[in-house]
Amino acid sequence: MTERAILPSGHPRINHLEMRGIVKRFPGVLANDHVNFDVRAFEVHALLGENGAGKSTLMKQLYGLYHPDQGQIIFDGKPQVIHSPADAIRLGIGMIHQHFMLVDSLTVAENVALGLPSSRGMLTDLDKVTTRICELAKVYGLDVDPDAYIWQLSVGQQQRVEIVKALYRGAALLILDEPTAVLTPQEVDDFFKTLKKMANDGHALIFISHKLHEVMAFTDRVTVLRDGCNAGSVKTSDTSKQLLAELMVGRPLNMNVSKDKVEVGSPRLTIKNIKATSDRGTPALSDVSLEVFAGEVLGLAGVSGNGQPELAQVISGLRPATGGQVLVDGVDVTLCSPQQMITNGMAYIPEKRNTDGLIKEFSVAENFILRDLDDEKYSQNGFLKIGSIAARGRELIKTFNIKTPSAETPIKSLSGGNAQKVILARELSRNPKVLVAAQPTRGVDIGATEYIHSLIIQQRKEGTATLLISEDLDEILALSDRIAVIFHGEIMGIVDRQDATPQNIGLMMAGERHTGSSF
Repeated sequence: MTERAILPSGHPRINHLEMRGIVKRFPGVLANDHVNFDVRAFEVHALLGENGAGKSTLMKQLYGLYHPDQGQIIFDGKPQVIHSPADAIRLGIGMIHQHFMLVDSLTVAENVALGLPSSRGMLTDLDKVTTRICELAKVYGLDVDPDAYIWQLSVGQQQRVEIVKALYRGAALLILDEPTAVLTPQEVDDFFKTLKKMANDGHALIFISHKLHEVMAFTDRVTVLRDGCNAGSVKTSDTSKQLLAELMVGRPLNMNVSKDKVEVGSPRLTIKNIKATSDRGTPALSDVSLEVFAGEVLGLAGVSGNGQPELAQVISGLRPATGGQVLVDGVDVTLCSPQQMITNGMAYIPEKRNTDGLIKEFSVAENFILRDLDDEKYSQNGFLKIGSIAARGRELIKTFNIKTPSAETPIKSLSGGNAQKVILARELSRNPKVLVAAQPTRGVDIGATEYIHSLIIQQRKEGTATLLISEDLDEILALSDRIAVIFHGEIMGIVDRQDATPQNIGLMMAGERHTGSSF
Protein backbone atom coordinates (compact mmCIF):
# COMPACT_ATOMS: atom_id res chain seq x y z
CA MET A 1 0.00 0.00 0.00
CA THR A 2 1.51 3.34 -1.08
CA GLU A 3 1.43 6.30 1.25
CA ARG A 4 -0.95 9.07 0.21
CA ALA A 5 0.67 12.31 -0.94
CA ILE A 6 0.55 15.20 1.53
CA LEU A 7 -0.78 18.69 0.78
CA PRO A 8 1.11 21.85 1.85
CA SER A 9 -1.44 22.10 4.66
CA GLY A 10 -0.11 18.82 6.07
CA HIS A 11 -3.12 16.64 5.25
CA PRO A 12 -3.34 13.61 2.89
CA ARG A 13 -4.38 14.34 -0.68
CA ILE A 14 -7.46 12.78 -2.28
CA ASN A 15 -6.13 11.67 -5.66
CA HIS A 16 -9.41 10.53 -7.21
CA LEU A 17 -13.03 10.66 -6.07
CA GLU A 18 -15.76 8.84 -7.98
CA MET A 19 -19.53 8.87 -7.61
CA ARG A 20 -21.00 5.96 -9.60
CA GLY A 21 -24.66 5.45 -10.51
CA ILE A 22 -25.98 7.80 -7.80
CA VAL A 23 -29.76 7.70 -7.39
CA LYS A 24 -31.61 9.97 -4.97
CA ARG A 25 -35.40 10.11 -4.68
CA PHE A 26 -37.66 12.44 -2.74
CA PRO A 27 -41.45 12.09 -2.61
CA GLY A 28 -42.61 12.63 -6.19
CA VAL A 29 -39.16 13.67 -7.41
CA LEU A 30 -36.23 11.73 -8.89
CA ALA A 31 -33.50 14.24 -8.02
CA ASN A 32 -30.52 12.18 -9.24
CA ASP A 33 -30.97 9.45 -11.84
CA HIS A 34 -27.89 7.17 -12.02
CA VAL A 35 -25.46 10.08 -12.05
CA ASN A 36 -21.72 9.51 -12.57
CA PHE A 37 -19.21 12.13 -11.48
CA ASP A 38 -15.51 12.21 -10.62
CA VAL A 39 -12.81 14.71 -9.65
CA ARG A 40 -9.02 14.45 -9.27
CA ALA A 41 -6.31 16.24 -7.33
CA PHE A 42 -4.94 19.40 -9.04
CA GLU A 43 -8.30 19.85 -10.82
CA VAL A 44 -11.23 22.25 -10.75
CA HIS A 45 -14.29 20.33 -11.96
CA ALA A 46 -17.45 22.35 -12.60
CA LEU A 47 -20.86 20.86 -11.88
CA LEU A 48 -23.11 22.88 -14.15
CA GLY A 49 -26.88 22.98 -14.47
CA GLU A 50 -29.96 25.06 -13.81
CA ASN A 51 -31.80 25.22 -10.49
CA GLY A 52 -33.51 21.87 -9.93
CA ALA A 53 -31.07 19.95 -12.13
CA GLY A 54 -29.78 17.97 -9.12
CA LYS A 55 -26.37 19.63 -8.54
CA SER A 56 -26.72 20.50 -4.87
CA THR A 57 -28.51 17.21 -4.12
CA LEU A 58 -25.57 15.26 -5.58
CA MET A 59 -23.01 17.21 -3.55
CA LYS A 60 -25.01 16.99 -0.34
CA GLN A 61 -24.73 13.21 -0.66
CA LEU A 62 -20.96 13.53 -0.99
CA TYR A 63 -20.91 15.72 2.14
CA GLY A 64 -23.14 13.37 4.15
CA LEU A 65 -26.21 15.61 4.38
CA TYR A 66 -28.21 13.14 2.24
CA HIS A 67 -27.66 9.44 1.65
CA PRO A 68 -27.84 7.85 -1.83
CA ASP A 69 -30.68 5.41 -2.52
CA GLN A 70 -28.39 3.62 -5.00
CA GLY A 71 -24.81 3.92 -6.18
CA GLN A 72 -21.31 4.14 -4.72
CA ILE A 73 -18.88 6.80 -3.54
CA ILE A 74 -15.26 5.71 -4.08
CA PHE A 75 -12.11 7.38 -2.68
CA ASP A 76 -8.83 6.40 -4.31
CA GLY A 77 -10.29 3.03 -5.32
CA LYS A 78 -12.01 2.29 -1.98
CA PRO A 79 -15.82 2.45 -1.54
CA GLN A 80 -16.89 4.72 1.32
CA VAL A 81 -20.20 5.20 3.14
CA ILE A 82 -20.61 8.79 4.35
CA HIS A 83 -23.18 8.91 7.13
CA SER A 84 -22.76 12.57 8.13
CA PRO A 85 -20.72 15.74 7.53
CA ALA A 86 -18.46 14.58 10.36
CA ASP A 87 -17.61 11.48 8.28
CA ALA A 88 -17.01 13.68 5.23
CA ILE A 89 -14.67 15.98 7.16
CA ARG A 90 -12.71 12.97 8.46
CA LEU A 91 -12.28 11.83 4.86
CA GLY A 92 -10.94 15.25 3.88
CA ILE A 93 -14.07 16.77 2.29
CA GLY A 94 -15.03 20.37 2.96
CA MET A 95 -18.06 22.28 1.69
CA ILE A 96 -18.54 26.03 1.30
CA HIS A 97 -22.30 26.56 1.31
CA GLN A 98 -23.99 29.31 -0.66
CA HIS A 99 -25.27 30.70 2.65
CA PHE A 100 -22.34 30.83 5.04
CA MET A 101 -22.34 28.75 8.24
CA LEU A 102 -20.72 31.32 10.54
CA VAL A 103 -21.73 32.77 13.92
CA ASP A 104 -21.82 36.57 13.60
CA SER A 105 -21.15 37.27 17.28
CA LEU A 106 -17.92 35.19 17.38
CA THR A 107 -14.47 36.07 16.05
CA VAL A 108 -12.85 34.42 13.05
CA ALA A 109 -10.67 32.26 15.32
CA GLU A 110 -13.66 31.24 17.46
CA ASN A 111 -15.64 30.25 14.36
CA VAL A 112 -12.74 28.14 13.08
CA ALA A 113 -12.31 26.45 16.48
CA LEU A 114 -16.03 25.87 16.97
CA GLY A 115 -16.85 22.18 17.37
CA LEU A 116 -13.24 21.02 17.38
CA PRO A 117 -11.55 19.25 20.32
CA SER A 118 -9.11 21.31 22.41
CA SER A 119 -5.95 20.18 24.14
CA ARG A 120 -7.02 22.41 27.05
CA GLY A 121 -10.25 20.58 27.82
CA MET A 122 -13.12 23.00 28.27
CA LEU A 123 -10.95 25.95 27.20
CA THR A 124 -10.24 26.70 23.55
CA ASP A 125 -6.79 26.72 21.96
CA LEU A 126 -7.36 30.14 20.42
CA ASP A 127 -3.65 30.98 20.40
CA LYS A 128 -2.86 27.81 18.42
CA VAL A 129 -5.89 28.32 16.19
CA THR A 130 -4.83 31.91 15.47
CA THR A 131 -1.30 30.82 14.55
CA ARG A 132 -2.59 28.16 12.18
CA ILE A 133 -5.09 30.58 10.58
CA CYS A 134 -2.24 33.00 9.86
CA GLU A 135 -0.17 30.18 8.31
CA LEU A 136 -3.02 29.10 6.03
CA ALA A 137 -3.84 32.70 5.11
CA LYS A 138 -0.22 33.28 4.08
CA VAL A 139 0.03 30.07 2.00
CA TYR A 140 -3.21 30.70 0.07
CA GLY A 141 -3.22 34.51 -0.09
CA LEU A 142 -6.26 34.91 2.16
CA ASP A 143 -6.57 38.25 3.94
CA VAL A 144 -8.14 37.14 7.24
CA ASP A 145 -7.90 38.77 10.68
CA PRO A 146 -8.34 36.01 13.31
CA ASP A 147 -9.49 38.52 15.94
CA ALA A 148 -12.18 40.23 13.84
CA TYR A 149 -15.83 39.50 14.56
CA ILE A 150 -17.82 38.00 11.69
CA TRP A 151 -20.36 40.82 11.75
CA GLN A 152 -17.54 43.27 11.02
CA LEU A 153 -16.53 41.50 7.80
CA SER A 154 -17.70 42.00 4.21
CA VAL A 155 -19.33 39.10 2.40
CA GLY A 156 -16.10 38.39 0.52
CA GLN A 157 -14.11 38.30 3.76
CA GLN A 158 -16.64 35.95 5.33
CA GLN A 159 -16.19 33.60 2.40
CA ARG A 160 -12.44 33.57 3.04
CA VAL A 161 -13.17 32.57 6.63
CA GLU A 162 -15.24 29.63 5.36
CA ILE A 163 -12.31 28.52 3.17
CA VAL A 164 -9.84 28.83 6.06
CA LYS A 165 -12.23 26.88 8.28
CA ALA A 166 -12.40 24.05 5.73
CA LEU A 167 -8.62 24.01 5.24
CA TYR A 168 -8.05 24.04 9.02
CA ARG A 169 -10.19 20.91 9.26
CA GLY A 170 -8.07 19.15 6.63
CA ALA A 171 -10.13 19.56 3.46
CA ALA A 172 -8.29 17.96 0.54
CA LEU A 173 -11.45 18.13 -1.57
CA LEU A 174 -13.51 21.31 -1.45
CA ILE A 175 -17.11 21.63 -2.68
CA LEU A 176 -18.06 25.21 -3.57
CA ASP A 177 -21.82 25.77 -3.94
CA GLU A 178 -22.53 28.85 -6.12
CA PRO A 179 -19.58 30.61 -4.44
CA THR A 180 -19.62 33.85 -6.47
CA ALA A 181 -23.31 34.70 -6.13
CA VAL A 182 -22.70 37.25 -3.34
CA LEU A 183 -19.36 38.72 -4.47
CA THR A 184 -18.39 41.87 -6.34
CA PRO A 185 -16.37 41.40 -9.57
CA GLN A 186 -13.14 42.32 -7.76
CA GLU A 187 -13.87 39.81 -5.00
CA VAL A 188 -14.58 37.17 -7.66
CA ASP A 189 -11.13 37.78 -9.21
CA ASP A 190 -9.39 37.43 -5.81
CA PHE A 191 -11.46 34.35 -5.01
CA PHE A 192 -10.47 32.60 -8.24
CA LYS A 193 -6.78 33.35 -7.60
CA THR A 194 -7.09 31.63 -4.21
CA LEU A 195 -8.80 28.58 -5.67
CA LYS A 196 -6.26 28.29 -8.50
CA LYS A 197 -3.50 28.30 -5.87
CA MET A 198 -5.31 25.53 -3.98
CA ALA A 199 -5.70 23.42 -7.13
CA ASN A 200 -2.04 23.93 -8.05
CA ASP A 201 -1.08 22.68 -4.57
CA GLY A 202 -3.00 19.43 -5.08
CA HIS A 203 -6.50 20.09 -3.79
CA ALA A 204 -9.47 18.71 -5.72
CA LEU A 205 -12.15 21.38 -6.23
CA ILE A 206 -15.79 20.94 -7.23
CA PHE A 207 -17.33 24.18 -8.45
CA ILE A 208 -21.15 24.25 -8.54
CA SER A 209 -22.41 27.04 -10.79
CA HIS A 210 -24.79 28.17 -13.50
CA LYS A 211 -22.56 31.05 -14.69
CA LEU A 212 -21.10 29.95 -17.99
CA HIS A 213 -18.38 32.59 -18.27
CA GLU A 214 -16.96 31.64 -14.86
CA VAL A 215 -16.99 27.97 -15.76
CA MET A 216 -15.13 28.68 -19.01
CA ALA A 217 -12.56 30.95 -17.35
CA PHE A 218 -11.77 28.95 -14.26
CA THR A 219 -12.33 25.20 -14.58
CA ASP A 220 -10.55 22.19 -16.10
CA ARG A 221 -13.55 19.94 -16.71
CA VAL A 222 -17.32 20.38 -16.77
CA THR A 223 -20.11 17.93 -16.00
CA VAL A 224 -23.61 19.12 -16.93
CA LEU A 225 -26.74 17.86 -15.17
CA ARG A 226 -30.19 18.24 -16.73
CA ASP A 227 -33.35 17.00 -15.00
CA GLY A 228 -31.29 14.92 -12.58
CA CYS A 229 -29.30 13.09 -15.30
CA ASN A 230 -25.85 13.40 -16.81
CA ALA A 231 -26.18 15.53 -19.94
CA GLY A 232 -22.46 15.38 -20.69
CA SER A 233 -18.93 15.71 -19.32
CA VAL A 234 -16.19 17.53 -21.26
CA LYS A 235 -12.83 19.21 -20.92
CA THR A 236 -13.41 22.94 -20.61
CA SER A 237 -10.81 23.60 -23.31
CA ASP A 238 -12.85 21.46 -25.75
CA THR A 239 -16.18 23.27 -25.34
CA SER A 240 -17.82 26.72 -25.46
CA LYS A 241 -20.51 28.66 -23.63
CA GLN A 242 -22.91 27.96 -26.50
CA LEU A 243 -22.37 24.18 -26.36
CA LEU A 244 -22.66 24.10 -22.55
CA ALA A 245 -25.90 26.09 -22.72
CA GLU A 246 -27.30 23.60 -25.23
CA LEU A 247 -26.35 20.71 -22.93
CA MET A 248 -28.15 22.45 -20.05
CA VAL A 249 -31.45 22.92 -21.87
CA GLY A 250 -31.29 20.29 -24.64
CA ARG A 251 -31.71 22.64 -27.61
CA PRO A 252 -29.82 25.43 -29.44
CA LEU A 253 -29.97 28.85 -27.81
CA ASN A 254 -29.28 32.42 -28.87
CA MET A 255 -26.83 33.59 -26.21
CA ASN A 256 -26.56 37.20 -27.44
CA VAL A 257 -29.05 39.92 -26.50
CA SER A 258 -29.76 42.13 -29.52
CA LYS A 259 -30.87 45.70 -28.80
CA ASP A 260 -32.01 48.06 -31.54
CA LYS A 261 -31.48 51.78 -31.13
CA VAL A 262 -34.58 53.29 -29.50
CA GLU A 263 -35.54 56.94 -29.22
CA VAL A 264 -35.60 57.67 -25.49
CA GLY A 265 -38.57 59.73 -24.33
CA SER A 266 -39.37 61.79 -21.25
CA PRO A 267 -38.99 60.52 -17.65
CA ARG A 268 -41.74 58.05 -16.84
CA LEU A 269 -40.52 56.93 -13.41
CA THR A 270 -38.96 59.52 -11.12
CA ILE A 271 -37.68 58.67 -7.64
CA LYS A 272 -36.69 61.65 -5.48
CA ASN A 273 -34.80 61.32 -2.18
CA ILE A 274 -36.65 58.17 -1.15
CA LYS A 275 -36.14 56.92 2.39
CA ALA A 276 -37.53 53.66 3.83
CA THR A 277 -36.97 51.25 6.68
CA SER A 278 -36.47 47.49 6.60
CA ASP A 279 -38.76 44.90 8.16
CA ARG A 280 -36.58 45.10 11.28
CA GLY A 281 -37.11 48.86 11.55
CA THR A 282 -33.57 49.76 10.51
CA PRO A 283 -32.79 52.24 7.68
CA ALA A 284 -32.92 50.46 4.31
CA LEU A 285 -32.95 53.37 1.82
CA SER A 286 -31.32 56.78 2.23
CA ASP A 287 -32.08 59.59 -0.23
CA VAL A 288 -32.37 57.33 -3.29
CA SER A 289 -32.93 59.34 -6.48
CA LEU A 290 -33.35 57.84 -9.96
CA GLU A 291 -35.01 58.67 -13.28
CA VAL A 292 -36.11 56.06 -15.82
CA PHE A 293 -37.06 57.31 -19.28
CA ALA A 294 -39.56 55.98 -21.78
CA GLY A 295 -37.84 53.40 -23.98
CA GLU A 296 -35.02 52.84 -21.50
CA VAL A 297 -33.82 49.96 -19.34
CA LEU A 298 -32.11 51.28 -16.21
CA GLY A 299 -30.25 48.47 -14.48
CA LEU A 300 -29.83 48.57 -10.71
CA ALA A 301 -26.76 46.56 -9.67
CA GLY A 302 -25.58 45.69 -6.19
CA VAL A 303 -24.62 42.88 -3.88
CA SER A 304 -27.60 41.19 -2.20
CA GLY A 305 -28.95 42.95 0.89
CA ASN A 306 -28.22 46.56 0.00
CA GLY A 307 -31.81 47.82 -0.22
CA GLN A 308 -32.94 46.42 -3.57
CA PRO A 309 -36.11 44.63 -2.29
CA GLU A 310 -37.17 47.63 -0.23
CA LEU A 311 -36.79 49.98 -3.22
CA ALA A 312 -38.87 47.71 -5.47
CA GLN A 313 -41.56 47.47 -2.78
CA VAL A 314 -41.68 51.26 -2.26
CA ILE A 315 -42.06 51.88 -6.00
CA SER A 316 -44.80 49.26 -6.36
CA GLY A 317 -46.79 50.41 -3.31
CA LEU A 318 -45.99 47.45 -1.07
CA ARG A 319 -43.82 49.36 1.42
CA PRO A 320 -44.42 52.94 2.66
CA ALA A 321 -41.70 55.48 2.04
CA THR A 322 -40.64 57.44 5.12
CA GLY A 323 -39.48 60.33 2.96
CA GLY A 324 -39.19 61.45 -0.66
CA GLN A 325 -41.41 61.01 -3.70
CA VAL A 326 -42.25 58.47 -6.42
CA LEU A 327 -43.75 59.90 -9.61
CA VAL A 328 -45.15 58.15 -12.69
CA ASP A 329 -45.48 60.48 -15.70
CA GLY A 330 -45.27 63.39 -13.27
CA VAL A 331 -48.09 62.11 -11.02
CA ASP A 332 -47.14 61.70 -7.35
CA VAL A 333 -47.89 58.08 -6.39
CA THR A 334 -45.64 57.91 -3.30
CA LEU A 335 -48.13 56.46 -0.84
CA CYS A 336 -50.55 54.88 -3.31
CA SER A 337 -51.81 51.32 -2.86
CA PRO A 338 -50.67 48.58 -5.26
CA GLN A 339 -54.03 48.82 -7.05
CA GLN A 340 -53.59 52.58 -7.50
CA MET A 341 -50.10 51.94 -8.85
CA ILE A 342 -51.58 49.58 -11.45
CA THR A 343 -54.15 52.21 -12.44
CA ASN A 344 -51.29 54.67 -12.94
CA GLY A 345 -49.52 52.30 -15.33
CA MET A 346 -47.16 50.35 -13.08
CA ALA A 347 -46.22 46.70 -13.68
CA TYR A 348 -44.24 44.74 -11.09
CA ILE A 349 -42.32 41.47 -11.29
CA PRO A 350 -41.56 40.62 -7.64
CA GLU A 351 -38.32 39.05 -6.44
CA LYS A 352 -40.18 36.24 -4.64
CA ARG A 353 -42.60 34.97 -7.26
CA ASN A 354 -44.04 32.11 -5.21
CA THR A 355 -45.06 34.29 -2.28
CA ASP A 356 -45.52 37.77 -3.77
CA GLY A 357 -46.42 37.08 -7.40
CA LEU A 358 -48.55 33.96 -7.52
CA ILE A 359 -51.11 31.93 -5.58
CA LYS A 360 -49.80 28.41 -6.01
CA GLU A 361 -53.13 26.67 -5.35
CA PHE A 362 -54.88 28.73 -8.05
CA SER A 363 -54.93 27.74 -11.70
CA VAL A 364 -52.84 29.41 -14.38
CA ALA A 365 -55.92 31.25 -15.67
CA GLU A 366 -56.90 32.43 -12.18
CA ASN A 367 -53.40 33.81 -11.59
CA PHE A 368 -53.68 35.80 -14.81
CA ILE A 369 -56.64 37.81 -13.51
CA LEU A 370 -55.53 38.40 -9.90
CA ARG A 371 -55.29 42.13 -10.59
CA ASP A 372 -58.66 42.22 -12.42
CA LEU A 373 -61.09 40.63 -9.98
CA ASP A 374 -63.30 43.74 -10.02
CA ASP A 375 -63.37 43.88 -13.82
CA GLU A 376 -66.85 43.12 -15.20
CA LYS A 377 -65.23 40.94 -17.88
CA TYR A 378 -64.22 38.42 -15.21
CA SER A 379 -66.72 38.83 -12.35
CA GLN A 380 -70.26 39.95 -11.72
CA ASN A 381 -72.14 40.35 -8.42
CA GLY A 382 -69.35 38.57 -6.58
CA PHE A 383 -69.27 35.55 -8.93
CA LEU A 384 -66.40 34.73 -11.27
CA LYS A 385 -67.09 34.35 -15.00
CA ILE A 386 -65.31 31.02 -15.45
CA GLY A 387 -65.64 30.97 -19.25
CA SER A 388 -64.15 34.46 -19.69
CA ILE A 389 -61.31 33.68 -17.30
CA ALA A 390 -60.50 30.44 -19.14
CA ALA A 391 -60.59 32.19 -22.53
CA ARG A 392 -58.22 34.88 -21.28
CA GLY A 393 -55.96 32.15 -19.90
CA ARG A 394 -55.77 30.33 -23.23
CA GLU A 395 -55.01 33.60 -25.03
CA LEU A 396 -52.09 34.54 -22.76
CA ILE A 397 -50.70 30.99 -22.69
CA LYS A 398 -50.45 31.09 -26.47
CA THR A 399 -49.13 34.67 -26.69
CA PHE A 400 -46.40 34.19 -24.07
CA ASN A 401 -45.46 30.61 -25.02
CA ILE A 402 -46.23 29.14 -21.58
CA LYS A 403 -45.83 25.38 -21.29
CA THR A 404 -48.75 24.05 -19.28
CA PRO A 405 -51.21 21.16 -19.80
CA SER A 406 -54.11 23.63 -19.70
CA ALA A 407 -55.28 26.98 -18.37
CA GLU A 408 -56.89 25.09 -15.47
CA THR A 409 -53.59 23.53 -14.31
CA PRO A 410 -52.55 24.64 -10.78
CA ILE A 411 -49.64 27.07 -10.96
CA LYS A 412 -47.65 24.91 -8.51
CA SER A 413 -47.36 22.23 -11.21
CA LEU A 414 -45.40 24.51 -13.56
CA SER A 415 -41.62 24.82 -13.79
CA GLY A 416 -40.00 27.96 -12.38
CA GLY A 417 -39.52 29.41 -15.83
CA ASN A 418 -43.13 28.91 -16.87
CA ALA A 419 -44.44 30.23 -13.54
CA GLN A 420 -42.36 33.36 -14.12
CA LYS A 421 -43.84 33.67 -17.61
CA VAL A 422 -47.31 33.70 -16.04
CA ILE A 423 -46.34 36.77 -13.99
CA LEU A 424 -44.81 38.46 -17.04
CA ALA A 425 -47.91 37.70 -19.14
CA ARG A 426 -50.20 39.17 -16.48
CA GLU A 427 -48.11 42.33 -16.05
CA LEU A 428 -47.04 43.04 -19.62
CA SER A 429 -50.43 42.36 -21.21
CA ARG A 430 -51.60 45.55 -19.49
CA ASN A 431 -49.26 47.67 -21.69
CA PRO A 432 -47.58 49.34 -18.70
CA LYS A 433 -45.88 52.72 -18.69
CA VAL A 434 -43.38 51.54 -16.07
CA LEU A 435 -42.02 48.05 -15.43
CA VAL A 436 -40.17 47.21 -12.21
CA ALA A 437 -38.49 43.83 -12.75
CA ALA A 438 -36.85 42.48 -9.58
CA GLN A 439 -34.55 39.48 -10.20
CA PRO A 440 -36.71 38.45 -13.22
CA THR A 441 -34.61 35.41 -14.18
CA ARG A 442 -33.68 34.09 -10.74
CA GLY A 443 -34.24 30.34 -10.53
CA VAL A 444 -35.30 29.86 -14.16
CA ASP A 445 -33.53 27.83 -16.84
CA ILE A 446 -31.45 29.34 -19.63
CA GLY A 447 -34.23 28.85 -22.17
CA ALA A 448 -36.71 30.83 -20.05
CA THR A 449 -34.03 33.44 -19.33
CA GLU A 450 -33.53 33.94 -23.08
CA TYR A 451 -37.28 34.47 -23.53
CA ILE A 452 -37.64 36.81 -20.53
CA HIS A 453 -34.77 38.94 -21.82
CA SER A 454 -36.50 39.19 -25.19
CA LEU A 455 -39.69 40.41 -23.49
CA ILE A 456 -37.80 43.12 -21.59
CA ILE A 457 -36.18 44.29 -24.83
CA GLN A 458 -39.60 44.28 -26.53
CA GLN A 459 -41.01 46.50 -23.77
CA ARG A 460 -38.11 48.88 -24.36
CA LYS A 461 -39.12 49.11 -28.05
CA GLU A 462 -42.70 49.87 -27.03
CA GLY A 463 -41.64 52.83 -24.87
CA THR A 464 -41.91 51.26 -21.42
CA ALA A 465 -39.58 52.65 -18.75
CA THR A 466 -37.99 49.56 -17.16
CA LEU A 467 -36.15 49.44 -13.85
CA LEU A 468 -34.23 46.15 -13.92
CA ILE A 469 -33.08 45.10 -10.45
CA SER A 470 -30.65 42.19 -10.63
CA GLU A 471 -27.71 40.72 -8.73
CA ASP A 472 -26.51 39.10 -11.97
CA LEU A 473 -24.03 41.60 -13.40
CA ASP A 474 -23.98 39.85 -16.78
CA GLU A 475 -27.74 40.37 -17.05
CA ILE A 476 -27.42 44.03 -16.08
CA LEU A 477 -24.68 44.61 -18.65
CA ALA A 478 -26.58 42.78 -21.41
CA LEU A 479 -29.94 44.53 -21.03
CA SER A 480 -29.32 48.00 -19.61
CA ASP A 481 -28.98 51.37 -21.33
CA ARG A 482 -27.74 52.95 -18.09
CA ILE A 483 -26.60 51.29 -14.86
CA ALA A 484 -27.08 52.54 -11.30
CA VAL A 485 -25.36 50.89 -8.34
CA ILE A 486 -26.80 50.68 -4.84
CA PHE A 487 -24.74 50.14 -1.68
CA HIS A 488 -26.13 50.23 1.88
CA GLY A 489 -29.31 51.87 0.62
CA GLU A 490 -27.57 54.68 -1.27
CA ILE A 491 -26.91 55.20 -4.98
CA MET A 492 -23.15 55.16 -5.56
CA GLY A 493 -23.41 56.36 -9.14
CA ILE A 494 -25.05 56.01 -12.54
CA VAL A 495 -23.12 55.28 -15.74
CA ASP A 496 -24.06 54.84 -19.38
CA ARG A 497 -23.78 51.24 -20.57
CA GLN A 498 -20.92 52.02 -22.96
CA ASP A 499 -18.90 53.42 -20.04
CA ALA A 500 -19.66 50.52 -17.68
CA THR A 501 -17.12 47.80 -16.95
CA PRO A 502 -17.13 45.01 -14.35
CA GLN A 503 -14.30 46.92 -12.69
CA ASN A 504 -15.99 50.31 -12.22
CA ILE A 505 -19.34 48.71 -11.41
CA GLY A 506 -17.58 46.44 -8.91
CA LEU A 507 -15.95 49.40 -7.14
CA MET A 508 -19.35 51.02 -6.68
CA MET A 509 -20.83 47.72 -5.49
CA ALA A 510 -18.12 47.75 -2.80
CA GLY A 511 -19.06 51.28 -1.69
CA GLU A 512 -16.87 53.61 -3.76
CA ARG A 513 -18.89 56.57 -4.99
CA HIS A 514 -18.73 57.38 -8.72
CA THR A 515 -18.06 61.09 -9.23
CA GLY A 516 -19.39 61.15 -12.80
CA SER A 517 -22.97 60.24 -11.82
CA SER A 518 -25.49 61.31 -14.45
CA PHE A 519 -28.36 62.21 -12.11
